[in-house]
Amino acid sequence: MRTVPFQQVDVFTAVPFKGNPVAVVLEGGEISPAQMQAIARWTNLSETTFLCAPTAGGADYRLRIFTPKRELPFAGHPTLGSAHAALRHGVAPRTPGRLVQECGRGLIEIAIDGERLFFAVPAPTFRDVEPADLARVADALSITVADITRAAIIDVGPVWLTLQVESGEAVTALRPRMEKLAALAPLGITGVNAFGLFGPGAATNVEVRSFAPTEGVPEDPVCGSGNGCVAAMIRREGLLDDRGYLASQGRCLGREGLVSVRFVEDGAIWVGGQTVTCVEGSLTV
Repeated sequence: MRTVPFQQVDVFTAVPFKGNPVAVVLEGGEISPAQMQAIARWTNLSETTFLCAPTAGGADYRLRIFTPKRELPFAGHPTLGSAHAALRHGVAPRTPGRLVQECGRGLIEIAIDGERLFFAVPAPTFRDVEPADLARVADALSITVADITRAAIIDVGPVWLTLQVESGEAVTALRPRMEKLAALAPLGITGVNAFGLFGPGAATNVEVRSFAPTEGVPEDPVCGSGNGCVAAMIRREGLLDDRGYLASQGRCLGREGLVSVRFVEDGAIWVGGQTVTCVEGSLTV
């Protein structure tokens, strides 16, 4: 038995106990994959991460990311929360103002911008949703196909069936039926991601909700990769200002978070927000 440093970080918020928590195990390189999965089941958070020594040139660290059920190649809010924990733990960026995370999806850049951290969304790929599958998704959300403005299956590592509904208010009104959402797993998706736009004068531009019951996460409070997929669709369709926007997520769970999205001329999409450590200590493994 030995102890390793541990932090629990709330992401996309500066307010403790809001946003989305991630459990971060520092110095996790000697923990076996089976132990990692057991720890992820024990924390029972949407993701638990393990900081390891990098194997790729140019990386500051390697990150392994686990849901309660399996390992992921990449996830958004764990990337930001783990970067926050790494900096707090004393990891020094090779490049000032930038961290480079190695993970299953490759090398992910993380920008340090004052109190906010931003990750570069992996290049998204799109595929169409078959009409019969879209009808099943609508039924699972207690709406009709006519209520869906557009939809696509978007892969940024996690694969989100992402759809737009009439408004931000319509997003908060969704009544998901988890057993029907779970039955969509054969589509090869991580979960279903819904978004809607707010009108002028609203505090944020977009409302998002993300459902992943097959991953042991019925509703993710504030989802980084889900917001990355939403951003990719918004940019492709030209739905908002081409410089970026502000999204809100988590209010339906009492875990309000804010997600900043930046569009860069080279085609990159950056997703970020504030982070705060809520728990710090050691874990016995």
